[in-house]
Amino acid sequence: AEDLIQVLVVDGRSDDGTRDLVNSLIAELEEGSSVARVTLLDNAAGTVPQALNIGIGEAGGDIIVRVDGHCEIQPDHIRSCIELLDTTDADNVGGIQKAYGDRYIGRVIALATSSPFGVGPAKFHYSHKGGWVDTVYLGAYRREIFQRFGLFDEEMIRNQDDEFNFRLTQGGGRIWLDPSIQTTYHVRPSLSTLWRQYFEYGLFKVRVIQKREGVASLRHLVPFFFVMALLVTIPLGLMSGRKELALVIALPYGAANIAVSLYTVRREPSLLPLMPLTFSILHFSYGLGFAAGLWRWRRHFAKRSRAPKHA
Repeated sequence: AEDLIQVLVVDGRSDDGTRDLVNSLIAELEEGSSVARVTLLDNAAGTVPQALNIGIGEAGGDIIVRVDGHCEIQPDHIRSCIELLDTTDADNVGGIQKAYGDRYIGRVIALATSSPFGVGPAKFHYSHKGGWVDTVYLGAYRREIFQRFGLFDEEMIRNQDDEFNFRLTQGGGRIWLDPSIQTTYHVRPSLSTLWRQYFEYGLFKVRVIQKREGVASLRHLVPFFFVMALLVTIPLGLMSGRKELALVIALPYGAANIAVSLYTVRREPSLLPLMPLTFSILHFSYGLGFAAGLWRWRRHFAKRSRAPKHA
């Protein structure tokens, strides 16, 4: 029922007209005597984990449904999440991220980030089968989960959902993925912003591993070891005069990249020129970001991770 839904818009002091749009919507709903409750909240820090914690603190319901600014949910999204929480007895439920780009580069990025070759075997990108997973896109949580495990870690500018879901599963919580819940995600508009996005994912993944003292899935380590292998074999092969050593990693990767690119763009061949480069950006940016994270937080490996600080 609409009177049971509370909509909280947490704005990081944006300058794109979001606040004016939300205030206009609030005024329109009040004028029409709508039962829907919409509240605009201020996030002075301007980061995602702070926004999530502000929303959770202001929410009055038993179920917290996360919806981000870059996405569009289905009309029955909330109902489907509530039903799943009841029928699966999960602590967090979610669905599939359907990547979308409206221009040439956007379409290339959307296809690349929907491919297991591009982003690894994270099921929320492409799975057609429901089941228990280690993380989902966005997520709908029972409120009591935050009372048991704490709020989102505000140090985690990126990967705050990965850190929290890992914390949840380590504590015995369970996460259910249902592919019938499909949320449209608007991808980054350029290759440079895609590079920065995945570099930061790799960077903060190191901090997740340190804080949780473990790895949720070995897929998180693959880009780093791949990049390191290339950085070792290519210079070593060239300096030693053994060209075959320089190609031992690079050649199979290049062949696989081209083959997967051809398959990925089979329905839209015009995207082929940028597809291999986009796959490479996903792999190298994440791998180099992970390496940067190892250096940035190197001192934390020598001491036990402390509990996260919450708002």
